[in-house]
Amino acid sequence: MAANVYASATDGGSGTDPARTRSGTGVRTAGTTIDCPDVGSRLTSVPEQARAEVDKELALLDEQIAKAYQRLSESAQQAQQDPDFAGTAIMNPLKDKRAATLERIAIAIDRVGDRPEGLDALAACAVRDSGNQAPAQGEGQDGEGDQQPGQEQGDGGQDQQGGGQGQGNNGGQAGNGPVAADFAPITSVQPGAGGPRQEEQASRGTFATDCGVNENGLFNSDNIIAAPGVTNGAHHFHDYVGNQANNAFAADQDLANAETSCADEGDKSSYYWPVLRLQNGSREQDAEKPGGGIEGNAGEIVTPKQVTLNFEGNPRGKVTAMPRLLRIITGDAKSFVNGPANANASWSCTGFEDRQLKDKYPLCPQGSDVVRTFRFQSCWDGRNIDSANHRTHMAFVDAAGNCPSGFRPVPQLVQRIVYDVDAPSLEDGGRTTPLFAVDSFPEQLHKPVTDHGDFINVFDESLMREMVDCINDGRKCGAGAGAEPGEEPGSGEEPTKTPEAPQEEPTKTPEAPQEQPTRTPDASQGGNAGGKPTDAGDGDEDGKGGASEPRATNKPAPEADQGGKAPGTGAPEVRATIAAGTASADAQGGAKDDTGEGTDGLGQSQAVGTATSSAPTPSVPPRTEPQAVGGGGLAETGAQLWPGAAGAVLVIAGFVVLRRVRRG
Repeated sequence: MAANVYASATDGGSGTDPARTRSGTGVRTAGTTIDCPDVGSRLTSVPEQARAEVDKELALLDEQIAKAYQRLSESAQQAQQDPDFAGTAIMNPLKDKRAATLERIAIAIDRVGDRPEGLDALAACAVRDSGNQAPAQGEGQDGEGDQQPGQEQGDGGQDQQGGGQGQGNNGGQAGNGPVAADFAPITSVQPGAGGPRQEEQASRGTFATDCGVNENGLFNSDNIIAAPGVTNGAHHFHDYVGNQANNAFAADQDLANAETSCADEGDKSSYYWPVLRLQNGSREQDAEKPGGGIEGNAGEIVTPKQVTLNFEGNPRGKVTAMPRLLRIITGDAKSFVNGPANANASWSCTGFEDRQLKDKYPLCPQGSDVVRTFRFQSCWDGRNIDSANHRTHMAFVDAAGNCPSGFRPVPQLVQRIVYDVDAPSLEDGGRTTPLFAVDSFPEQLHKPVTDHGDFINVFDESLMREMVDCINDGRKCGAGAGAEPGEEPGSGEEPTKTPEAPQEEPTKTPEAPQEQPTRTPDASQGGNAGGKPTDAGDGDEDGKGGASEPRATNKPAPEADQGGKAPGTGAPEVRATIAAGTASADAQGGAKDDTGEGTDGLGQSQAVGTATSSAPTPSVPPRTEPQAVGGGGLAETGAQLWPGAAGAVLVIAGFVVLRRVRRG
């Protein structure tokens, strides 16, 4: 079976050329993947004393699969020549290694508890058709065959050499995905029905925290939740915002003492997710490293345009505080082979977020941005901050908004990540406009259904209490409060004004530079695809491909000192306010608070500063201008003054006449 799959899946672009190894990755185009039972999801109960050893063995199982997948992908010719090659050279050795690892897991648990039953049955894996192979020669052309809409045609010109893109049959820079069939137009999706109906006792408030967009460039391929103490435990790169100490070896105290990218320093929580990459031939920092190019995660890492982190309430009642160091994983990084039971991917586009894709990347209309949304589990078992499979201590509400028996509602993290990327050109496999995809385990082939997010609660207890009170009272609070989807954090509130600047508009002088900060154009502004670059060199935010505009950082505007002066200046600060722009947006049906609230009733954390992705640039202080602003001489100045002199003579004459009349 494996040989037959190889024969049809690894032909080159024309159907006759063998697949070629992608530069810098060691991963070949292939139409198969490895499907192994997920041991971690079966281990719902592991004694605490055995947890560290079991976690390391589970990470070793992932490493074994990754190595077997790489060898499978690179061995097309051997498999074609020998039908038994895949089984004898790859799958049987993998089974033996897994059996030994599973036995060590059973022994570790048996030392301190009851030996788990049935682990040995999880050792065997299977070769699986990935669905990524091109049709056989003569099929799928001109409407013939059963090729999925948008699937690559196997055009010989697609296997681009030299540029590093090399879409081939499988698409993707690394040759193991994504493919055209992984994408779908967002306009083809029907709007959703929405969540559970809110009851009278619902907690309707929202607490927003603003932690930036990973402009610090903090990446690694570790996973402190799923594989603590294991380097490259994720086998793919993550973006991190919030806590700046997150790696595989960070202890709880390290997280508590770390710096944070959040505007409110009371939030040292860790928020992380797989990076999004453009399959454009770029070689990133991890091109030759585990977790990166070596494991098929290749291409330019895209910095998000915007990240919003909101904590919401429960539709049936009040929420309680999250315990400190609570860990939550939402979605399933292995759902392509595990199935959708734990999948929680949601893909959409700005302006279309009532439509969500679960197993496809969105093709967004011109001027619309790609959006990833994670709605985390919001029911806690009341006892554990983690569990053996990292799932059973948390749960989702049911269709009516109820938590399972024995669970209590906690604030629900809703994580929204926006990217300024263009819809790829599927007709040429992404050569004109590159494909994009999230990082994944190698055998998961960058499928969109594998998207997932991770969270560790490192809120100060006082700030967590403030969050709970805010949500239960139905208010909007937090350093990122006031922004609706599509707005910059904090843009729904008026900025704080200093006593010296009572005016809403800054005073401008002829020499003053423009007051408006550089912003990425909105879709409503028209122009080139909503402000997107027209070629690969433009808009390269990390400096790899030509000039770019400054990145939006989601950082708060600088605070004025006690004297009301702008930081670093000796003159009173005159702040450029966005209130006029907000009013204009409201008049055109723009963003407003769901409850219609303004700044009244905001929590204390707002004092940290209003968060905004593009902070207004302090204006030039007003100064006295010279009266003679022109370049003329004395004659010109006199010509401007004689009407005033004549008026003065008439006034004096009037006084003289008045005195004579009174004497008479």
